[in-house]
Amino acid sequence: MLHPRQEDHVEHRRRLVTGSADNTTSAPHIVGPPSLVELAAATLRRMIVGGDLLCGQRIVENRLTGQLGISRPPLREALRVLEREGLVRQVPRKGVIVTPLTLHDIYEICTLRAEFERLAIRLGVPVTDPARRARCQQALQSMTAAAQAGDRPAYLERSFEFHVSVVGLSGHARLEEAYRSLQLQLMLSMALNRRAREEHETLDGDVARHTRLLEIIDAGDPQAVLDELATHGDRSFLDGIEDTVDGHTDVALAWLAQQRTS
Repeated sequence: MLHPRQEDHVEHRRRLVTGSADNTTSAPHIVGPPSLVELAAATLRRMIVGGDLLCGQRIVENRLTGQLGISRPPLREALRVLEREGLVRQVPRKGVIVTPLTLHDIYEICTLRAEFERLAIRLGVPVTDPARRARCQQALQSMTAAAQAGDRPAYLERSFEFHVSVVGLSGHARLEEAYRSLQLQLMLSMALNRRAREEHETLDGDVARHTRLLEIIDAGDPQAVLDELATHGDRSFLDGIEDTVDGHTDVALAWLAQQRTS
């Protein structure tokens, strides 16, 4: 059946009404509950981000219809939604697979993310707006709740939101928008990292690292925050990754070698 966490989303959509009852010039627009296709797409998205469906893995429709408790038509439509998002792709003679990340993809994702975060820290630390700091704390609390529940997909989503809140310290709306536009690709990369780290770090340990980052942000020294960020995201998933992914461009290989010596 669909993941129970989707119930919150259903209720939210049911209650979402735009417009004002006092506005006589236009009728309010009522947004209905999500369709079965939307719920299936959201569940599949969580399975991919959470690592239940791995990059390059073939999507077996018969298995998923049983897991999700739906028929093939809404499942196939949900897969088309994910294909438009770039999370899955059609491959001749193989069917639908989870989009694999190449080494060059990972290089681009990691370097762009790092540059966005560096710019945000230079603009946003020391923190001058208490509301921006409160947003970081709320995101950290959400991460903690997901860790305590052992919900890995939710934890990855909330970890991403924490990093968005750190970027939000800059007060730079376009920077945050650009960072958020990378969400699905970043979360795929974070999922790889999280799975690699599980051998030596629990979710609680990961929360502790993020707590430390926020403490350093509170101290108000931008360079100290940048130094912490440089080692914050231990990239255990890069160990031997050239043997498991394609896309070995010269620039990506040079970047990978630098990561291993820095």
